[in-house]
Amino acid sequence: MKKDIHPTYYPDAKVSCACGNTFTVGSTIKEINVEICSKCHPFYTGKEKLVDTAGRVDRFKKIKELQKKTSQVRKGKAVKKARSAKKKLEKEKERVKAEIKANTTPSVKAKKSGK
Repeated sequence: MKKDIHPTYYPDAKVSCACGNTFTVGSTIKEINVEICSKCHPFYTGKEKLVDTAGRVDRFKKIKELQKKTSQVRKGKAVKKARSAKKKLEKEKERVKAEIKANTTPSVKAKKSGK
């Protein structure tokens, strides 16, 4: 290795975290300031503490909530339509049965085509 081209190595460099934790490591910088360390990082602590950059996490959560709400509304409308169609079908069946009971031929309503 060439001499005088390598930076100075500090075996006792001090690392300070935003949470207040400090520890020493070997580095070419005497003092290092970090935002997240192993004491406050969610992976190591098991707590959900999201580091939000430009509101991306909040935006993602809002989108997910809106998707849930719209899917529930769609399901609700589909259920209502199915119920009303079922009721209409049951009424039609009852009408036909009543006509058969009265010994008359059932008259089926002609549907208009070409919606």
